[in-house]
Amino acid sequence: MGGGVGSRFWPFSRETYPKQFLDFFGTGKSLLQLTVERFKKIIPEDNIYIVTNEQYAGLMKEQLPELSDKQILLEPSRRNTAPCITYAAYHIKACNPNANIVVASSDHLILKEDVFLEDVQKSLEFVKEHKVLVTFGIKPSRPETGYGYIQSDDSSIGDFTKVKTFTEKPDINLAKVFQASGEFFWNSGIFVWNVNTILEAINEYLPDISMRFNLGKGKFNTVEEKDFIRENFPYCPNISIDYGVMEKADNVYMLCVDFGWADLGTWGSLYDIAPKDEHLNAVLGTQAELYESERNIISLKDKGRLAVIQGINDCIIAESGNVLLICKRENEARIKEFMADIRIEHGKEFL
Repeated sequence: MGGGVGSRFWPFSRETYPKQFLDFFGTGKSLLQLTVERFKKIIPEDNIYIVTNEQYAGLMKEQLPELSDKQILLEPSRRNTAPCITYAAYHIKACNPNANIVVASSDHLILKEDVFLEDVQKSLEFVKEHKVLVTFGIKPSRPETGYGYIQSDDSSIGDFTKVKTFTEKPDINLAKVFQASGEFFWNSGIFVWNVNTILEAINEYLPDISMRFNLGKGKFNTVEEKDFIRENFPYCPNISIDYGVMEKADNVYMLCVDFGWADLGTWGSLYDIAPKDEHLNAVLGTQAELYESERNIISLKDKGRLAVIQGINDCIIAESGNVLLICKRENEARIKEFMADIRIEHGKEFL
């Protein structure tokens, strides 16, 4: 899934060039390219599909020239993850009626790739034999309000534990309770299932989406697909797969994983994994001199600039193009509020 705007990473992530296309770590490769390279180790290149917004078709082809046009599925509008996943499932089913699928975002960081790939392989084998929906759960290392949570049940099949409930992003007090209980895990947003299992679930729990896509039977993986999607996709409800299916289905299982996962959705998540100096400042690919300053994350997109910072603590200091952001790390959830105000007062120029 590679069609998001990544607004919580503003001002680095912009509407015209969102975070999945950015090189955050100076490796010469974007998050998208790193994700595709990771999956190529266990999945044939021809079996990798990217779903993205039409707006990013050019960027996709530029960054992933090895993929054919048929492997880049274009959404005419943003309708969240349930329509995105449904589109991919129908397309893949037309190519392979009994395909087993792993669904992942294009902006995750995986530090232990070998462990990750073993978990994916294990899950693909599991869904081949069991009619279940698998999600990867991460043991919380802190009370995080930016992630959804999965509550585990007592029953299991091998390494896969039945899921009791899904809970969307809690407040800080509830997040502390979740972490202390030992029953709750971060929802990684990585899913594994058989194409028929997920389409049956979508048919049952999201009939408005299923009905719309059923109109296109026989058109997927043909020249008619793009026109059908352009005409019908915008009418799908705007809903996530978590709300639409995973919270309702009774055949959801979780694999508890530990492969160094980070959802690079926020400056806070980047700060957590970034190398830090003796004063816990994370300076990312930037020239900086700091005085009496602690626990900041600092990043300037223009590598020719020098940041001189004195007496600032616990802040995000990020400059990109025509925007400089200085914001308390604890208040980064307000970035969307800042962007809404800017859109009203200044238009799209700074977004």
